[in-house]
Amino acid sequence: MAATAEQIRIAATIDAKMQQLLGAGCNDAVILGEMFDHMPGFKLLLDSGQPVLDELCDRFPSFYRFAKMIENVAAAIQSGALADLT
Repeated sequence: MAATAEQIRIAATIDAKMQQLLGAGCNDAVILGEMFDHMPGFKLLLDSGQPVLDELCDRFPSFYRFAKMIENVAAAIQSGALADLT
């Protein structure tokens, strides 16, 4: 299944913001905070299924980097590594 125009627009927006943040030398913690407003759109893309995500990740390298960052955070939460940061 090919990505829709709306899915491409969301991924392109995330990709552009990531490029901006990476170009500014932001670390992962800053990036995650700055990308908070993009999470609803990212969730829509996640719900689109793996074929669409694969297409978007292939097309937008900085979107892929953001997706991997979120995947790593989720894995850390699941493993308990981020359970008690206070």
